[in-house]
Amino acid sequence: MAFDSELLSLVHARRPHLVAIGEPYHGEPAFPRLRNRILATLAGHGFRSIAIESDRAAGLAVNDYVQGRRDEVDLSTGISHGWGAHPATRELVDWLRDYNERLPPAERVTFHGFDAPTEITAAPSPGPLLRQLCEYLGAATTDLDRLVGEEDRWTAPEIMYDASRSPGRTPEAAALRGLAEDLRSQLYVDAPRLIGDTCAEAWNRARVLATTAIGLLTYHAAMAEPGTRSQRIGRLLAVRDALMAQNLLDILAGERDRGPVLVSANNAHLQRHPSRWDTHWDGQDLAAQWNGAGRIVSPLLGDRYLYVAGSLGASEPVGLGRPEPGTYEERLGPQTGIFPPPTGSHLRARVTDLLGYFPLDTATIETCDAILHIGSEPGAADAARIAGRPAVTETRIEPGSDMPSYTWGDRFFFAGEDRTRPFATIVGHDVPGFDTRSRLSEPGRYRLNIEVGRAEFHNLFGYRPEEFPAHGDELDFTQTDQLMPHPAYAVQGWASVVNPGPATADEVERLLEQARARAADREHRKSRRSK
Repeated sequence: MAFDSELLSLVHARRPHLVAIGEPYHGEPAFPRLRNRILATLAGHGFRSIAIESDRAAGLAVNDYVQGRRDEVDLSTGISHGWGAHPATRELVDWLRDYNERLPPAERVTFHGFDAPTEITAAPSPGPLLRQLCEYLGAATTDLDRLVGEEDRWTAPEIMYDASRSPGRTPEAAALRGLAEDLRSQLYVDAPRLIGDTCAEAWNRARVLATTAIGLLTYHAAMAEPGTRSQRIGRLLAVRDALMAQNLLDILAGERDRGPVLVSANNAHLQRHPSRWDTHWDGQDLAAQWNGAGRIVSPLLGDRYLYVAGSLGASEPVGLGRPEPGTYEERLGPQTGIFPPPTGSHLRARVTDLLGYFPLDTATIETCDAILHIGSEPGAADAARIAGRPAVTETRIEPGSDMPSYTWGDRFFFAGEDRTRPFATIVGHDVPGFDTRSRLSEPGRYRLNIEVGRAEFHNLFGYRPEEFPAHGDELDFTQTDQLMPHPAYAVQGWASVVNPGPATADEVERLLEQARARAADREHRKSRRSK
């Protein structure tokens, strides 16, 4: 999976201000891990900031952490929409912290959220944001507290189903919007004194709080507008993306002198053409269309906006099978990489019922600059999930090489550049006379192998690795999506899963990270001994 050169060729040819990397489905963890790898590459070529699909105001605390201004950060509050619980998010934040420690402030990579603190079904009260703003300005909160009222009236779940329950268009909300605008104006009026008493960073933080609060009030006003479910959801998505676009342009203005910005979000928020969502949700058919943030900022930036659409060929763990012939994903092929948009009048959009998945369509193909495609061959998504982890390198035996044909396509993953001892492998063939019990010669079958170590092996299977020969004949190694001892290397402390899927996803994630960390520690000790 070598796509760094393709990405850098695009960047050097276009010299963009914003590089937008999309993903078609939030449920595939390979995409945020590839985002992390892309950032590590681009940081070496002048990029000094990343913006992800998370609340901008909450992200200020995360940036303080990665800049070394605080010793810890709670990602459950610093990253919105539940992304803080994803391992790839913690890996991103830890990488930024480590990377920035070695650099002077001007060269550090800044973390931004560029989303609003909203969900389709709910939005928080603007009260906490405005109180923080008042505290910075030294302003009284008497009127603010009266206008906000009870906090839970802003978050009542009934609002999604009944617009009249929303406080977003009440006289108090209108007055609160005016107060928020006045507070933002005061922030500028008193800027010289405020910056002198604090610092430019603190003043800018307050400005983000003001902007976010005003945007939140705009969103609440949209929630109060009556209409069909499709109309209301379309309106809310439009407001959310307008706020995203505003944030992106503001982030770009602040970062432009330092370097380009990498942006990561769902394709629907970054694409140049109108976004559309057709689904069956909560017992109703929904059809919503709106202008995403990418469609808004693209004409303003012109060629300085570079959009790489995300494409998912197949992923056993999320239940997405191989694409049908004639689809864009099928044409992009079995391998993972960055590719030019496929051409051909006979190509068509994929049809699937995977909720939240946006397959490639003609409009995306015609308006994107390139495609980040996770391949459709067996194990491609698993390989991308592993290769995107911190400091992981991969060796793939290319078909047609001098190696035995039963090794062609096999992948080996290492913690670092010294590729002598893998911590995980993905294989797609039986080894004649040695390893045939998983029936990997059958189409579509592959096996993920993980070096779990002696202690973990015993915890998983109830006996030590050296005791495996006494148990191996009892096991059915053809079972899919089930953690098993490795049929050939169990005695060395290896486990395996044939066609890993939803049942083993969490355990595989844990074991892979454990194996990677152990291998990285081993490499670190080896490096220290050689000095």
